[in-house]
Amino acid sequence: MNWFGKLPGFRTSPPGLERDILRRLPRVLWLGTLLLALPALATRLLAGSDAPDLSRLDIYSIALVVLHWTVVLTLAIGAAIVWLMKGPAYVADAYALDEAENPPDFRVDRGRPEITGR
Repeated sequence: MNWFGKLPGFRTSPPGLERDILRRLPRVLWLGTLLLALPALATRLLAGSDAPDLSRLDIYSIALVVLHWTVVLTLAIGAAIVWLMKGPAYVADAYALDEAENPPDFRVDRGRPEITGR
């Protein structure tokens, strides 16, 4: 049973910027996380526990890392949506509309059948 019937005659769009974005996002995620956490880690390792406002620096670093992850996730969702929309079109279940072929101004009265030929 074929669950996904592709729409015949539909051309897919060539990949664009969304593929480059999706390809670079894992590297951006890890490098950005490392660079944003580096000041707090370096301060902890070099200054030890004597440094003033160490917890404030930790909170700022955590907040920046979470913000960075949120931005990367948002970019990934947007690029995935564009990638899916550029893919092949699929045939959905048919839904018959009574008024699909008749504009609202020219409705056909289907209550009384027309008798012709007499």
